Amino acid sequence: MRFTIEQYQTLKDAIASGVTTVTYGDKTVSYRSLSEMKDIAKIMESELFPERQPRRRRLAEVERGYFSK
Repeated sequence: MRFTIEQYQTLKDAIASGVTTVTYGDKTVSYRSLSEMKDIAKIMESELFPERQPRRRRLAEVERGYFSK
């Protein structure tokens, strides 16, 4: 699904004001709850701003020698 910056900003503004109905141009969307809106905002962020996604790092722990004393 393709999102626009305008849709993202409108959704973030609605979350900030506590409203669950958002209008994008000629379309109106009613959400069930603010938590649903926050989940959708996260999906939009991951699509619109992929560089902001945290990268996972794995570190190996190695002990010196084969036998413990």
